[in-house]
Order: sequence, then C-alpha cells, then structure tokens
Amino acid sequence: MPDEMNAPAFGARGDGITLDTRALQAAIDAAAAQRTTLRVGAGVYLTGSLFLKSGMTLQLDRGATLLGSRHLADYPLLPTRVAGIEMRWPAALVNIYGERDVGLVGEGCIDGDGQVFWDSYWALRASYEPRGLRWASDYDCQRPRLVQVFESARVNIGEGLLLRRSGFWTLHLCYSEDLTVDGVVIRNNDEAHGPSTDGIDIDSCRRVTIRHADIAVNDDALCLKAGRDADGLRVARPCEDIAISDCIVREGAAGLTFGSETSGGFRRITAQRIAVHAPVPVGLLFKSAPTRGGFVEDVSISDLSLHDVPVAMRATMNWNPAYSRATIPETELAGAPAHWGTIAQPVPPAQGRTHVAGVHIHHLLARGADVAFEVDADAQAPMRHFRFSGLDIEARRGGHVLDVLGWRFDADCRLRLGTPVAVNADVALAGLDAAHWQVEPGLARRDVSSLSMAEQDVL
Repeated sequence: MPDEMNAPAFGARGDGITLDTRALQAAIDAAAAQRTTLRVGAGVYLTGSLFLKSGMTLQLDRGATLLGSRHLADYPLLPTRVAGIEMRWPAALVNIYGERDVGLVGEGCIDGDGQVFWDSYWALRASYEPRGLRWASDYDCQRPRLVQVFESARVNIGEGLLLRRSGFWTLHLCYSEDLTVDGVVIRNNDEAHGPSTDGIDIDSCRRVTIRHADIAVNDDALCLKAGRDADGLRVARPCEDIAISDCIVREGAAGLTFGSETSGGFRRITAQRIAVHAPVPVGLLFKSAPTRGGFVEDVSISDLSLHDVPVAMRATMNWNPAYSRATIPETELAGAPAHWGTIAQPVPPAQGRTHVAGVHIHHLLARGADVAFEVDADAQAPMRHFRFSGLDIEARRGGHVLDVLGWRFDADCRLRLGTPVAVNADVALAGLDAAHWQVEPGLARRDVSSLSMAEQDVL
C-alpha cells in the first residue's frame, strides 16, 4: 500500500487553464481505494466539484491551489441543507458527503473565484425585491459553497489551509459528528465583498472542535445553525457538544453568532479565547425570528476580546424580517417552486418562539465600543438565566436590554459606560451597580420591519 499518491500521475495539469476535475477525482478515488494520502503539489488546478472519500486524506502543498470553475454546470445538484432548508443545491467545490475518516489538510489554497456567483446573486435579488421575494433570493440564486461536510464523521480539516473567495458559505459542517477544524485561514474579502460569504457554519452537528481559525469574511464568521422554521422543526437535529477556541475574526457580520437558524436548538457549546477586531460590527450575536423556534442552553463563552467593535453583545428575536418572514405573493403563486412552499410554511406562534437560557459569559473585554448591550428578546419567551462574570467593558453608551429574566452580574464585572443600560419595567440586572442601569417605562423595541432591506441585512 503506497504511503501517498500524486495528482499529476492521474493527468492533473495544474496549469490554471485545463479543467482538471476528472483527473483529480480519479486520483481521489484511487487514494481512497488504497486508504492513503493524495498529495497535490504546486500549481493551479482549475476544477469543478470534487468528492473526497472515506479513508483518504487530500493534502494540498504550499503553492497548490484548487481554483473553482466559474461555470455552475461544473457543480452537480445534490440533496443537502442550505440556509436551514433541505433542498437540492449545487455541490461545493470540495465535498465530504456521506463519508468517514477523511482528511483535508496542508498549506495550499482552495479558491472559489466567487465573483461571478456574487454578481449573479445581486442581479437576481434586484429583480426579486420589487416582487416581494427578498426572502427567496438566497435560495433561488444557487451558489456553490467552498467546502461542505455533510452526513459524515471523523473528519479533520486544517494544518494551515487557506480558503478564499467562496461563492457562498465557506466551510459548511452539516449533519455530521466528530469533526476537527484546526488551523484554517479564511479570506473572502481580498478583492471584493461577496454576499453571504460566511466563514465556518456548524449546522446540526455533534462533537465538533474548531481551533486556530483566522477569518475575514462578509457575513457571519463563526456561526452555529440548526435549521429554519417548519422544515428545521421537522428535522429537529440540534447542534451540540461544540468547542471553539483560539480564533481571530478580522472581518464579518459578527464574531460569534448563534442563529438565525435555531429550530433544532443548541446545547453544550463552549467558546473561549476569541479575538474580534474592527470593522466587525458585533462581538457576540444571538439572532432568531418569530417562526424559528428551537432553544439555546448550556452555553459558556469566555475570554472574548473585542477591539473597536461597535456593539459588544446583541440579541434579537426578530432578525431581518424581510428575509425571515416568507410569504408568497398572490401574483407569484402560479408556478412557485416547491422550496418556496417549504420556506413559507406557517409555524404556530408558540412553536415559533426561541427559548434562550443558561448562558455564562466570562471575561469579555471590550475597548472602543459604542454600545455595550442591544438586547431585544420576546416578552413571551424572555432570555433567562444569563450569568456575567469578569466583564470589562468600556462603551460610549450602555444600550438597552428588553425581556430578560434572571440576569446576574458578578461583583468582578467592571463597566465604564457613558450612559446607563436602559431596561423595561420587568427587567432587573441583578448585581450590576445601580449607576449602570435604569428603568425607562416607555422603552420599546424599534420596528425593524420598517427599515430598508439593506439596513435589515446588517442588523
């Protein structure tokens, strides 16, 4: 049994011009048959979707680049989950799909060359918004992800791998278990800022470890997801036993995000030693919608350092209504695709509430913040039993906290706020110095549905 195989032996040219998909896939299949490593040396390998197989490792050497094809036809449609909904979607550039014991490592690069896919999204969205179809844009404009791990187990990714210019989400871990991502660099903004270019999405997975990720993207950087609305509630697969540590977020919509796809729930999540830098607008983000449902419980976040990040912590249970609330206009019912019906399926109000409880935030350091807290929960499902210890926040404004119960601040919390945190009459921030919070009887959450679609996107 050979210790390793080399891609050129199977006809891969690596000249950046020849489409190497068939040659690379033949090499992958051969390495899997021998349960060995396929080594890809220096060169630019233009390719469509590749499918790694059980028992093998793909090693990209320094100087090796897998360059994604610009033609959507080179990414076959497969059953998967995308943005919280099960549907057929183009395969990723690199796929680990229903496999076991797979490695994707090395100091090489996987480059999605995503501009053509970003342009197609903006063109479709411009035509959809006037028709009341903002919510359908992300599903109808099918863009390949960079790396997908789906229904797989015992997968190792990293060792210096560079992931860049993804057409859609960069690294999507879905319905999988016993995964390790250690040592990845994600750069999606080198030449332009592509829409929905998330960094690492951990989606209804179990036993996942993320370490030493260095991320610059144009949407959520480190994000936990668990399904959307009726379809996510039907699947009901939680994200659980997740450990994230020693990461840096340089660009993105938020440093660490829970949601908005919360339907399956999150439990036993730990995150520690994460640094978030400007221009990232939010450090810690909890987001959901009135139709999502699900839960968040047993979460520990420690040593989160925020450097000139405007909002230290934000929570919204009415996130981006133009995207989150799907209604098919009467004029669009004829010929509506099946996935529109899936997305727009009604969810009873009680089932749609997201229950967040049992969160410990320890040693959050914020410097140069504008706002400490922006918390807009749900009066019917308050965010319960948050414990804060070792906070060290400097912010020009305290912000506001609505609809929470049992929030407690330990004596070692140090807040230096230009204005106090405003709370509604039912809220008490136990343990926090009285100078740092005050009841405002008329305090009400703003109607985010009245904002423009572009403004809703960045809340």
